[in-house]
Amino acid sequence: MNLPHIATHAAIDRRRFLRGVGVGLSLPWLDAMAPAFARAAGAEQPPRRFVAMCAGLGFHAPFLIPTQAGRDYEVTPYLEVLRDLRADFTVLSGLSHPEQNGNNGHASEITWLTAAKRPGLAGFKNTISLDQLIAAKVGNLTRYPFLALSNSGDSLSWTDTGVEIPGESSPAKLFNQLFVEGTPQEKARQIGELKRGRSILDTVAGEARKLHGELGHRDQEKLDQYLTSVRDLEVRLQETEGWVDKPKPKVEVKPPTDIADRNDAIGRQRLMYDLIALALQTDSTRTVTYKLGGLNSVPTIPGVTQDWHQLSHHGQDEKKIEELKIIEMAEFQAFRDFLAKLKGIQEGGRSLLDGATVLYGSNLGNASSHSWRNLPILLAGGGYRHGQHLAHNAEDNTAFSNLFVQIGQRMGLEIERFGSSTAASIDGLEAA
Repeated sequence: MNLPHIATHAAIDRRRFLRGVGVGLSLPWLDAMAPAFARAAGAEQPPRRFVAMCAGLGFHAPFLIPTQAGRDYEVTPYLEVLRDLRADFTVLSGLSHPEQNGNNGHASEITWLTAAKRPGLAGFKNTISLDQLIAAKVGNLTRYPFLALSNSGDSLSWTDTGVEIPGESSPAKLFNQLFVEGTPQEKARQIGELKRGRSILDTVAGEARKLHGELGHRDQEKLDQYLTSVRDLEVRLQETEGWVDKPKPKVEVKPPTDIADRNDAIGRQRLMYDLIALALQTDSTRTVTYKLGGLNSVPTIPGVTQDWHQLSHHGQDEKKIEELKIIEMAEFQAFRDFLAKLKGIQEGGRSLLDGATVLYGSNLGNASSHSWRNLPILLAGGGYRHGQHLAHNAEDNTAFSNLFVQIGQRMGLEIERFGSSTAASIDGLEAA
């Protein structure tokens, strides 16, 4: 957790104050590392879930986006891979967040789920990501309020104060976190850490309140925002403590072994997809982000001989596009198998996919030119009426955040706006 910069009057020992609140800086780690638990007792309906996945090196649009809009579109090479699931997803084109020109060509990756403008430039401060807004609503119902996953260590998830949440990139560690019981000593230590965390928060909040009357109006507002964050964290710590002694789900699955070959990008994706499916199936969480990323090296895929990042900057070189197609076809095959796995899991008279809104795409519409317009987006599951290509204006893009509002409302959020949204839904996207 980052604290707002607080300018104080000269008479106040600012270093003492920062020492006081500095103890609290590590407390969000307690929340992130603390287990929480599985299915909400007495739930009458299967829960809704949200999964978001972003490929930072984009997809070659002519191989993905159909030339026809509507339900009778001709499948492209990448959609051919998903043909048997055509009724379970919608292709969206002509969407983007405005003002995504940032400090480098890939900066829009950090705002894919936030819609904050001018990423990385002077004065930039990120905002809360959609998944974290959802997790604040439903996260207390599961052992883990959210999972922020990654192939690189960073993530798509950002707090309400614009701080990036570290991503878990080890399937083996994630499996242990989700399904391996701690010893009685480990559980006792964890409860002790949670109690100490609450005690620290009480102390920090008390020190902060002492200073409130000595601050200017603007600093009082900043301090009030901080204290609100402290109170929210106290509530979450109290909720978390209740899960420590509750047994974790039992799964008849061999614990995974992390893939040693860092260039085996598709193998790593598949392994993480399996863990995401298990986490959703056991209701260990209802909110997941997965930063697929890419490689600045040659991926371990037959037929690929060149650096993936360089292939994404193909400049219309046909040989580079041919190799890029091999990589991206493999990505879509792994994604197809993930969707099929969710569709094959039944709960409460429907498939897990029907109850899980899966957002899959990229922050780049044309990776070769680093264009952040006309994003390639697939929306699967979630109980929508799928099987179509919703084509929006390629010259005057629709706000990608309109889709966020619609997804958020379906997840139970009482919101009418998010980020740069101009409407509360995407035209043509309806519930089934």
